[in-house]
Amino acid sequence: MGPGAGRAALISNRKVFNLFGEKVLHALRSSGFDVSVWLMKDGEQHKSMRSLAQAITFFSKSGLERNDAVVALGGGVVGDLAGFAAATYLRGVAFIQVPTTLLAQIDASVGGKTGVNTGAGKNLVGAFHQPRLVLIDTDTLQTLPQRELTAGWCEAIKQGAAGDRKLFDRTVRLLERVGTHASSVQHAGGVRIDVAATIAAHCRFKAAIVAGDEREATDRTDRRSRKILNFGHTTAHALEAVTNYRRFRHGEAVGHGMIVAAEISKGLGMLKPGELELLRSAVRACGPLPPADDVEIDKLIRAMKGDKKSVGGQIRWVLLDAIGSARIVDGREVSTRALRRALRAGLQTP
Repeated sequence: MGPGAGRAALISNRKVFNLFGEKVLHALRSSGFDVSVWLMKDGEQHKSMRSLAQAITFFSKSGLERNDAVVALGGGVVGDLAGFAAATYLRGVAFIQVPTTLLAQIDASVGGKTGVNTGAGKNLVGAFHQPRLVLIDTDTLQTLPQRELTAGWCEAIKQGAAGDRKLFDRTVRLLERVGTHASSVQHAGGVRIDVAATIAAHCRFKAAIVAGDEREATDRTDRRSRKILNFGHTTAHALEAVTNYRRFRHGEAVGHGMIVAAEISKGLGMLKPGELELLRSAVRACGPLPPADDVEIDKLIRAMKGDKKSVGGQIRWVLLDAIGSARIVDGREVSTRALRRALRAGLQTP
């Protein structure tokens, strides 16, 4: 926000706003902001060009100026859409993230990736636009249904599996203590402190990766490339696309995608079978995932070819040498036969 900022445009959805909107409005107005509110529809299918156009119109009608701010109150869908709208309106206005889901708190709100989905694929249109502030209140986790917590824990497992064995082990130990129900995630005492500390550790991990490779340089393939955070995402994005973004929450699809990538890693002789089973166990600890074994493999493979992270027409797979150690592998090293075999094995219930 620039000097003399006087307006804040708040984007949320009805469900989240009913829970937390009044508190956020009171805080902003008490700080002297004139606040306008737009509530987008809930769901990944509404992270769209149409919603983007509606957000831009909302900014214009609200009189938003270059030194004002956009506030995103909600999960990853709200944050991605609001952030992209902030990046494009007046060539960029300040953006504040107030993530209310576990997935958004540990992943989507940190790093500056914003965007929308199109018929051609997930997040193919977007921008890097770093938030000025990420404000996390872990009390919001008490309001989440189990599926939202499962999605968030899957992303947590992904981050540890891709780049930090200690973070992976810490997350698994926490899951063994608290389970995936909201009533247990935030009860009083040491567990509540551990939940907050673990979320903070995930934010530090991702921020460190992003600081070293903010825009995910296409020529980087080292173990600290931002690409390692895409572990599980090639299959996940394909699963979301072929089911029209209606069956899976993003983190749930990542849960399946991690197992597929690990199956490929084992097939290439990179990952030991015991490490694969450890990852399967960790994903199971996150909670039940929607079934994926009925999705047509041919459709998934076609969807993967449109992955936005392809280079030279080839998928860049993020695979594992071990839990906590990812390797970026050119898609030409993964035969269609090996991919089909991994998809069949990986899309079974973890």
